[in-house]
Amino acid sequence: MRALALLAVGCAAALAGCGVIRIAEPLEPAPWVQAGGPQPASDTESLLLYFQHVRKLSGPDAAREHDAARQAYGRARTDFNRVRLAMILSLPGMAFTDEARALGLLDTVARQGGKLQGLAAVLVAQLQEQQRLAASAQGLQQKLDALRSLERNMIERSR
Repeated sequence: MRALALLAVGCAAALAGCGVIRIAEPLEPAPWVQAGGPQPASDTESLLLYFQHVRKLSGPDAAREHDAARQAYGRARTDFNRVRLAMILSLPGMAFTDEARALGLLDTVARQGGKLQGLAAVLVAQLQEQQRLAASAQGLQQKLDALRSLERNMIERSR
């Protein structure tokens, strides 16, 4: 009877150790979360707050944030850090903007099926649409330039 009890306790202890171990997150809030404001309830909400924060940054501040996001991703290649880095890489008009890399990072998260899959899929769709519109604008600009050239040629011939 005693051996059975010890076996049961041993099995319970062994099974208790099989749980997922989560590394403790730092207690300090992320810099993009306003002090005194509501704390994000999820990683998705935190990343949305992050995007609101980074899209307002000026060049030097955005470059510092890019470095911080890149270093965080280098330390821990989590889905959160992938999406965070992709968000900063997708900011238009910055020296570090790299939409292709952002799409690669987001595509990985969107295909893996984690808790950030939905956000990553939305961001992938948004970046792909942005690329499509940029290509369309470039094509329209080329057509406009060709029409201007044709107009100049016609004016020169009529003189």
